[in-house]
Amino acid sequence: MNVLETRGLAIGYRHRPVGEGIDLTLEADEVLCLLGPNGGGKTTLFRTLLGILPPLAGTARVLGRSLGDWPRAALATRLAYVPQSHAGLFAFTVEEVVLMGRTARLPRFATPSAHDRAVARDCLARLGIDHLAARIYTEISGGERQLALIARALAQEATVLILDEPTASLDFGNQLRVLKEVDALKARGFSILMSTHQPEHALRVADRIALLKAGRMVGQGPRALLTADALAALYGADTAEVAHSLPQLAKA
Repeated sequence: MNVLETRGLAIGYRHRPVGEGIDLTLEADEVLCLLGPNGGGKTTLFRTLLGILPPLAGTARVLGRSLGDWPRAALATRLAYVPQSHAGLFAFTVEEVVLMGRTARLPRFATPSAHDRAVARDCLARLGIDHLAARIYTEISGGERQLALIARALAQEATVLILDEPTASLDFGNQLRVLKEVDALKARGFSILMSTHQPEHALRVADRIALLKAGRMVGQGPRALLTADALAALYGADTAEVAHSLPQLAKA
């Protein structure tokens, strides 16, 4: 079953189109990694799939239902989003940030219940950051904030996760923690669409690969799609240099 599907999708803004003709599928219980250069349309595509931006043309379906037919509140119980980074402006605790993920599950004007707080604490524990619950979100490290954002997404109890470069700006240890969690989430039945600039991460966690350049899908398929030639064409690099930098491509 395709949990996300687009056909001939055009994305962007009223006076600034970003991409067109995008065909994309995310199947149940899989990790699909999206790679492409900066400005290629990855984040705009994600914002469109989340219902934040309307499609300019084409179709997008979530769980077999047209994106436009989903009420925003109902869509938020199916799709959860983790942005590239989020510094935060207010002195919320980490637990309060994670608890915000329960908003999609609450009636209007309702306050979080004991159950909602238990869900938030469980998500923190699942990611191994429950010891940060009382810390101020703006005072923890970038890697810890990224894990807190993943915990917030899990608190929505959605089954589809959209991760926008979740390892960006993280140190090596925290990158490994995030990739390990992606593996664990897939094993628990989540479907994950994840963008990354690091091909080695895609090779580590992806079931399939999608390549987006200048707003167009230029490739989609198994990990074997990720060759030195494909990456050189995608990023405008030299094939030999790509092969030298990523020798594991030969094993993909």
